[in-house]
Amino acid sequence: MELDLAGAELKAVLNRLRRAQGQISGVIRMIEEGRDCEEVVMQLAAASRALDRAGFAIIATGLQQCVADIEAGRSTGEDAEQMRARLEKLFLSLA
Repeated sequence: MELDLAGAELKAVLNRLRRAQGQISGVIRMIEEGRDCEEVVMQLAAASRALDRAGFAIIATGLQQCVADIEAGRSTGEDAEQMRARLEKLFLSLA
């Protein structure tokens, strides 16, 4: 399953990943500075949510592309059930 993110979708995913990258850098800095555990965990949770959202956006785009390919008869030899199972596995990997 090839990922084809276009325009606004790509920008949104990249923004979420950059946000997570900044938050992870912040977590590292906070730990190095000996900051309060609660602050560190809250920042880490925010980074985790940003990564999850980026992953869900990628999966949603993949799902849309798969449905469009199936409807247009551009299947890659993989039947709809196999594709559904693969997407479900990807989705659950983020749950």
